[in-house]
Amino acid sequence: MTDLTIDLGFLKLKNPVLTASGTFGYGLEFEPYLGLRKLGGFVVKGLYLEPREGNPPPRLVETPSGLINAIGLQGVGVKAFAEKILPKLKDLQTAIVVNVCGGDDDEYVAVVEFLERQEGIAAYELNISCPNVKKEGMCPALFPEPTFHLIQRIKAVSRRPVITKLSPNVTNVVEIAKAAEAAGTDAISLVNTFLAMAIDIETRRPRLANTFGGLSGPAIRPLAVRMVYQVASRVKVPVIGMGGIMTGADALEFLIAGASAVEVGTANFVEPDAAVRIIGEIEAWCEAHGIGRIRDIVGTVKAW
Repeated sequence: MTDLTIDLGFLKLKNPVLTASGTFGYGLEFEPYLGLRKLGGFVVKGLYLEPREGNPPPRLVETPSGLINAIGLQGVGVKAFAEKILPKLKDLQTAIVVNVCGGDDDEYVAVVEFLERQEGIAAYELNISCPNVKKEGMCPALFPEPTFHLIQRIKAVSRRPVITKLSPNVTNVVEIAKAAEAAGTDAISLVNTFLAMAIDIETRRPRLANTFGGLSGPAIRPLAVRMVYQVASRVKVPVIGMGGIMTGADALEFLIAGASAVEVGTANFVEPDAAVRIIGEIEAWCEAHGIGRIRDIVGTVKAW
């Protein structure tokens, strides 16, 4: 049997597969389809201080090799989450990561301060990279200075680990990652979705009411693997990779590129128990190749 456990330094996972925020609800919605305890962990939908309706419809567009979404981080708000959802998650024996959102730096801090009073949370994923909330995809993770200062403020009020989720919509992702590391982030997750657009040629209107959205799915995987490789080779904190993972082989690409763990996103819409299947495929590959510990393949990509 292959040892699938991963130690991020601040958090031990039973296996390297988590589910990505925005694609797995608050976890409970998927209980009819898979055993949540089988996951390394899951990241809940993004939470603001108050409930959020998100963007007006239409806000989903299917593409030949992915999905463009402009949901706009719809959610129940951190207070309702703490009162109605979190108590049901505490006994799942898997890592619960809360995706933290904010309209400005003060709200990010306020969300974390509120969550600090709650139990059952393993870590925060700081969502500073969503491309479908502000005009033309603007977000803090596009620039090193806002990234640095926000993380510093979050770390000052958090006793829990902070995972910073970065944007692919930048020229130099390593620069942003190094700013996050310098500010004290405990880990980096990437990539979020790519800013995208689709047009209805009959109406000549954008297919999304928001005009732009975030592209996810298999189309972005080679780009995401490249960015994970670049970042993992330049920072010392753990990297969690994501972007178009549909199979165990896809996940293994990220691990070999340098990711210590992965998040499965769009695949959850196609196949609700995809993450559990992917864990099984990773284990089967490791056993077929004589790999005794999954952590032994992390960052083992070979140069030509």
